[in-house]
Amino acid sequence: MPVPVPRQRAVPAAECGPAQVSAVALTEEAHRDTAALGAALTVLLVEDDPSGALVPELRDSAGRPIRVRTARNLTEAGRLLTPDVNCILLDLALPAAGCADTEDGDELAVLRQVLELAPRHAVIALTASGDAERGAEAVRVGAQDYLFRDELDSRLLSRAIRYAVERKRSDTAERRLAEGRLRAQENRRLERGLLPTPLLEGAALRFAARYRPGRSRALLGGDFYDAVRTPDGTVHAMIGDVCGHGPDEAALGVELRIAWRALTLAGLCGDELLGTLQEVLEHERSDEEIFATLCTVDIAPDGRRAGLCLAGHPAPLLIRPGATPVPRLLPFDNNGPALGLLPGARWPRTQVELGAEWSLMLYTDGLIEGRTSPGGPRLGQDGMLDMIHRQLSQGLRGEELLRAAVSEVRHLNGDELTDDVAVVLLDRGA
Repeated sequence: MPVPVPRQRAVPAAECGPAQVSAVALTEEAHRDTAALGAALTVLLVEDDPSGALVPELRDSAGRPIRVRTARNLTEAGRLLTPDVNCILLDLALPAAGCADTEDGDELAVLRQVLELAPRHAVIALTASGDAERGAEAVRVGAQDYLFRDELDSRLLSRAIRYAVERKRSDTAERRLAEGRLRAQENRRLERGLLPTPLLEGAALRFAARYRPGRSRALLGGDFYDAVRTPDGTVHAMIGDVCGHGPDEAALGVELRIAWRALTLAGLCGDELLGTLQEVLEHERSDEEIFATLCTVDIAPDGRRAGLCLAGHPAPLLIRPGATPVPRLLPFDNNGPALGLLPGARWPRTQVELGAEWSLMLYTDGLIEGRTSPGGPRLGQDGMLDMIHRQLSQGLRGEELLRAAVSEVRHLNGDELTDDVAVVLLDRGA
């Protein structure tokens, strides 16, 4: 019998990490590049007879001499093309070197080679008087400007050099902004994979989640979570953590989450489910030392009982209502090994009584491994219990509680946390 797919809900938002690329940062970088124009310019002239190509002296807009280096061929140009060179003056009549990959009769072969040799430098093409068509084609290929060799004067060439350098920097800044937008789009696609849409339509539960990547990462991380409701009314939730923090670990976390959802909707649960997930991990991991911790809960349709399986993962936190709710950890005596550590491992399922009203918080170890002060001891589960108790007494609930918890562990640590943090909260009212 096919499993009905419930209506989609909004994807929980991730908190932005410190490494996320922004258009503002790229714009500031472009401004810094433009400010560099205030320094004296250096030009590399590539011409087989440099002595006759330029007037003796070039000056920039501030009256400072423009430094000129000369090269008779592309081999010399490659040696002289240091980072301080701002612009290349290229004689299009110069023969191209080693044109094995260039079609016969390509009048711009030497320009194509220079653009490949120096993709970040401004290029001005020098061509014969009256050959405007060739010059215009050089600009279409990638040069910033073209000039006639026999009509050069100091003022015209100085202005053309400044214009070409500014145009190249403007083009580079625009390209960086476009690349930044593409990276942001890729990050959003990654976010949709890392942060799923819970399938809880019809469940008498409220769902909240927070995810924050560790230091020096944007959205890539090994933490993952999910929640679904099966046709019999059981709500299944899980949270996991792949060891490591790179794109391979993030990809593996997404694979495990997708596999968990598919297997859960297919009716697997408990030990059978975790054993199958271990097979998935063993086939998909890039290194035999990679493992993953996992916590799964299956909440009965009446919401009063749950089955708990732990695979090397911290036990969830149960909060029951009261004048001052007191959080406590669920039993963790039957904690099995992490996935990928022991072939043929088993993961016992523990039955837990939840009651009529409760909140259940699942989390990764990033929440408890931060320091209580710079250089101080780790927060640990006891510190987390005290912190959540205090925040509950302040009236924080739901997503506000998760946001405050993540914010406080970062504040206590004195800096960005080195590990990713994922927290899921399921609430059931009366």
